[in-house]
Amino acid sequence: MNNDKRTPGAAKAFGALLRFHRERAGISQEALGRKTGYSKSQVAMIERGERRPRGRFVELSDEMLGAQGALLKVAEEVTASGVAAWFEDYLEEEAKAAGIHKYEIQLIPGLLQTPEYAQAVFHCAVPALEDEDIEAGVAARIKRQELFFRKPSPVVTFVLEQAALTKPLGGPDVLRKNLRYVRECADLRNVTIQVMPQNGWTHAGLDGSFTLLETEERRSQIVFIEGQGGRYFLSEQPDVGDVFARYSALRAQALTPADSARLIEQVAREL
Repeated sequence: MNNDKRTPGAAKAFGALLRFHRERAGISQEALGRKTGYSKSQVAMIERGERRPRGRFVELSDEMLGAQGALLKVAEEVTASGVAAWFEDYLEEEAKAAGIHKYEIQLIPGLLQTPEYAQAVFHCAVPALEDEDIEAGVAARIKRQELFFRKPSPVVTFVLEQAALTKPLGGPDVLRKNLRYVRECADLRNVTIQVMPQNGWTHAGLDGSFTLLETEERRSQIVFIEGQGGRYFLSEQPDVGDVFARYSALRAQALTPADSARLIEQVAREL
């Protein structure tokens, strides 16, 4: 097992193995949930690698599905990494991207969060996360921010809805501290932060948040979209080109970086 208690893909591998044995045994997610004390949706989340199995789930599942110890063995590698299995694919691309461009409507993005704000975000999760998972999640999120100082430096830009900067997750003090951190990040030479004001008459981002990544050589681009219905990449034209064009329009509609900095400072002062 890795020293950082993270085996990449272990939760995803366990989930796939669980699903294989469950379907081979002809047992539904609902029936497995009744046996283990989990809901059908929780079993589904474990199979997708989004939640770690707890309690006697693995032991009971292995016995019920006739896995002959296979689930017990793989479960030994599933530990709190702070990163959901579905997000690992994205992080692999982000870690080597030459350009990272984010449009966010709901909250301050993970790359700009303080530990206190990140903890408040994780506390909002439904179903609720365990303390161990929250602690690991905060640590993993803050570690991601090292990419700002990577060599060669990536170009990182953000367009943030003004509403994302005023939602007091964790309380006014937590938000104020995070806004000041956002303002500090805006001073980095490779980072540009713009705010979308609330009084605009036109808006190119009504379809929701997204992240754009440019590959190391800037020869190709991909789009990552996350929502209630799932998470997925776009890598084919014309879809990718359409989203990049949308982001260009958003940057044109948003406040300038200088005006955005002044607005962020104002919001922090007024809290």
